[in-house]
Amino acid sequence: MVIKYLKSIQTAVMYMWTTSATTGSSQKTNNSNAQSPTQLDEQDKLLSDALGIVRNQAILMKRNLDKSRLMDGLKCASTMLGELRTSLLSPKSYYELYMAVTDELRFLEIHLLDEFQKGHKVTDLYELVQYAGNIVPRLYLLITVGLVYIKSNPATKKSILKDLVEMCRGVQNPLRGLFLRNYLLTLRNILPDVPVGRDTDDCGNVHDSIDFILTNFAEMNKLWVRMQHQGHSSEKGRREKEREELKILVGTNLVRLSQLESVSLEIYQKIILPSILEQVVSCRDAIAQEYLMECIIQVFPDEFHLQTLDPFLKSCAQLQPGVDVKTIIIGLIDRLALFHQRNEKSIQDESAEILSEIELFNVFSVQVANIVQIRTDMPLEDTISLQAALVNLAQKVYPDKIDYVDKVLETTTQILENLNMNNIAHNLPVNVELSKLLRVCIDFYNNVLTILELKCFPKLFQRFDYKSRKSLSLYLVMNILDNETFIPTDEQCDSVLEMLSPLIKNQEDQPEEALDPDDFAEEQGVVGRFIHLLKSDHLDMQYKILQSARKHFAAGGSQRIKHVLPSLVFQAFQLAYMYKAASNDDENWDKKCQKIIQFCHSTITSIAKAELPDLALRLFLQADQCRGVVTCASLFWSGKKDNEEMRDEKRTLECLKKGARIVQQCLDVNVQVQLYVELLNSYLYYFERGNSQITISMLNQLIGKINEELPNLEKSEETKQIEKHFNNTLAHIKSRIETNDLEVSFAGITI
Repeated sequence: MVIKYLKSIQTAVMYMWTTSATTGSSQKTNNSNAQSPTQLDEQDKLLSDALGIVRNQAILMKRNLDKSRLMDGLKCASTMLGELRTSLLSPKSYYELYMAVTDELRFLEIHLLDEFQKGHKVTDLYELVQYAGNIVPRLYLLITVGLVYIKSNPATKKSILKDLVEMCRGVQNPLRGLFLRNYLLTLRNILPDVPVGRDTDDCGNVHDSIDFILTNFAEMNKLWVRMQHQGHSSEKGRREKEREELKILVGTNLVRLSQLESVSLEIYQKIILPSILEQVVSCRDAIAQEYLMECIIQVFPDEFHLQTLDPFLKSCAQLQPGVDVKTIIIGLIDRLALFHQRNEKSIQDESAEILSEIELFNVFSVQVANIVQIRTDMPLEDTISLQAALVNLAQKVYPDKIDYVDKVLETTTQILENLNMNNIAHNLPVNVELSKLLRVCIDFYNNVLTILELKCFPKLFQRFDYKSRKSLSLYLVMNILDNETFIPTDEQCDSVLEMLSPLIKNQEDQPEEALDPDDFAEEQGVVGRFIHLLKSDHLDMQYKILQSARKHFAAGGSQRIKHVLPSLVFQAFQLAYMYKAASNDDENWDKKCQKIIQFCHSTITSIAKAELPDLALRLFLQADQCRGVVTCASLFWSGKKDNEEMRDEKRTLECLKKGARIVQQCLDVNVQVQLYVELLNSYLYYFERGNSQITISMLNQLIGKINEELPNLEKSEETKQIEKHFNNTLAHIKSRIETNDLEVSFAGITI
């Protein structure tokens, strides 16, 4: 039966191959793959015609195989495969045709397996299909029969694999060759995957599979690269697009390599990676290099990457100028950073041991610096992106080592200094990347005090133009507010406010343009909220913080200080209360309160000088209510009622007495004496106008109180003004006594 079967094959073989595939819709060749809109319909028609032939021949093939007419079935298969010889289809259309044809070949493969499991031999058939007249159908059939051959006789695996991968060199058309070799990878399920020394009966070991795949990979990459150089230069864009559509075919080889279970780290280090990198670098094609380097990162294990960082990164420096090296390296950094985060708690895990042995940051830092130095064509924004990736790595893998981050910022500063990059405009790509770099630091630490430990952060901050500095300042202050970060020392306060200066005062490079009132008020409101986070647990330090803050905010101009200085005043109020509460533990609390009141007074005065009288009045009423109450006394004396002058002596005196009680509560002695002098003048005013409720005794009591406190005041310009005011008041009383006014007698007043 077997002999009769083989004789029937030999009888029909010549007829089959000589008549095989000279028919069909796609036997014509054409090097033009233009895809103009008018040709899209033509593509659909060509594909439809080819698929129709495939379906018809597949039906005939199955009928013949079912009737045990093997040679007729192979003839139909050859005719069907002949459709893959076309050069008229675009890669996308060719792929659809390829999938339809290879799906039908599965039926042939299954049929042959069934036949030879019944006792039929495949050896002669493997030889006979090599006589097919056209090379494309011949090799597809050869791969299909070869797969069956290996499954029926595993001992032939090693030799047939080598035979097939070499024979496929016969197809040098890029498109046809790529898909043919992709079909060759269907042998993946029978590739030898045993360690060296364990192979028997010429079945091969993992090294044979590696040789097979690497050879196929090298040939596919050459075909893929060759596509770029076919056709007219005006079609370069279209060819690049087509190559992008086909890149997965080449990358599949690397996927197959990564799926071999017997591939050890040593094999990867010594054989696989060097071979791949050699092919990538030597092809000198930007599209191929960029895709394949990214593919290496994605398909092989992280443990392998950890042990091969140096050769991989050195190869990155040798890639073509058009390759986006930045994206490749950032992809690797991000992957290894995530790998570290997943395994950092697995102390006994092998991966954790590897991580502990490799100083990722140092390796990447050195190699990135080398790449930046060698690749002078790299855009500055890409260089900054790499620095941001290093910061990301340092933060994720070494979160406690902020010196690593500062090292990256220092390198970035040096790069910008060497290029004399200052006042970087907000619309430049490098500005965008540099902003991302600083925001990465802000977002990771979420603590401005940690940011202050990065010595180079402010240096980079000052490299921006005004608009960018202002934007970053707002971003930083919002981060402070969101995380409620308190600023506990005057030095830290000074450093933070220096970075926030674009929000606090006018800048030298600030453009002269009208500000949106609503936006301005909103951002200044944010700064006002921030002031309440300038807080220390030590009261004396809190006073220093307020002094430091006022130094910055006072330079903001009237448009800004009306939003921010009130917050500073209220902070000072709170500090005064805290000093009063701590009076039992601090014998100098009263003097400290005096300084705070002076601080409030001078701050509110600066608001008044900025032509903001209403705001200053409201703040004075909060800090020194005496003046407000005394002023209210005039409402009961000089106001009109029923067209008659109001002279409510009792209510007027009540206001004056309330003012006196408020003065007694004042903690600042200077302010207290000043208020007593002003109060004395108010008493005298109503006394002279005949308010009988005000007595000589009251006036003498006030004068005595002032004489008692005045010598205790520290000598200052303010004290001189108080003394002058008091002396003028006494001189007025003396003149009235000497005048001896009979209507209102000043006799008895002690001066």
